[in-house]
Amino acid sequence: MELFDSPPNIPDFSLERRYGEPGAVCGVDEAGRGPLLGPVVAAAVILDPRAIPDGLNDSKKLDAATREALFPLIVDSALAVSVTAAPPALIDRLNIRGATLWAMSRSVNSLSRAARLALIDGRDVPSGLACPGRAIIGGDARSLSIAAASIIAKVTRDSMCEVIDNAFPGYGIAKHKGYATVEHLAALAASGACPHHRSSFEPIARLVTAS
Repeated sequence: MELFDSPPNIPDFSLERRYGEPGAVCGVDEAGRGPLLGPVVAAAVILDPRAIPDGLNDSKKLDAATREALFPLIVDSALAVSVTAAPPALIDRLNIRGATLWAMSRSVNSLSRAARLALIDGRDVPSGLACPGRAIIGGDARSLSIAAASIIAKVTRDSMCEVIDNAFPGYGIAKHKGYATVEHLAALAASGACPHHRSSFEPIARLVTAS
């Protein structure tokens, strides 16, 4: 695990060069660990060092329009991109950490071009990786590959939340993306949980038990 005290303002390609051959290192990140609803989504990206889109950064530092504009640029220019969604049922069975690591491992192993090293945002290296992995705390602020993966995961999950919102319009999911906002908690109190809520998360667990 790598810990950096002072992350740079924008990520660069130095970790890819330090730990492996550029073009053979994938960045891995997730979106959706905290929400009460929907999947946790992990992405793995191998950037082409000769064709890196401008403006890559931690998805949390970018607005929705910028993330959505970067998404196709990453997909079109990257050497390989893979995305895996762990549904609420798997989150409830494995817990959120276990489901996140499962999705990360599956994304790395599903890349169309095999990675020689995975740089993973966070504290944990998933088991079952087809290549060595390094956990990088604050990696989405340090590595362009991880930043690209964070954008792919976030935009994918947000799109999935919009689909869920169309099927269950009473919760405001397209707006809050499943997070525990006042609006979301009020809808839960009034209508109960829908099939996309995580039954192991509070307050859904109490609602399920009460019903």
